Amino acid sequence: VQLQASGGGLVQAGASLRLSCAATGRTFRNYSMGWFRQAPGKEREFVAAITWSGDATYYADSVKGRFTISRGNAKNTVYLQMNSLKPEDTAVYYCAADPDLPNLSSSRWDYWGQGTWVTVSS
Repeated sequence: VQLQASGGGLVQAGASLRLSCAATGRTFRNYSMGWFRQAPGKEREFVAAITWSGDATYYADSVKGRFTISRGNAKNTVYLQMNSLKPEDTAVYYCAADPDLPNLSSSRWDYWGQGTWVTVSS
């Protein structure tokens, strides 16, 4: 069972990045999937989540209007389109999956990917 996140990198403020998270080893088709991030010296925080059907999405206030979460057609992949990036978006981004409805608390998510670094320079 593995969640593989990719797509991070170093960009300038105002740029865009698209993160991907692919699930292997089992199907997460009926799972909620989400993104969290953790900046150096800070706790892991909720970024965005999507229900298994894709009908409902949730965003942290800090990214609302700039980030978009979506699922692939096979439902086993989740994307995070990040536009208008700011230096404060710099963090390791983790994808997560859980059979329940999305929760803002990281402790409520069962499966985690390894993280991908996003660095935004000013």
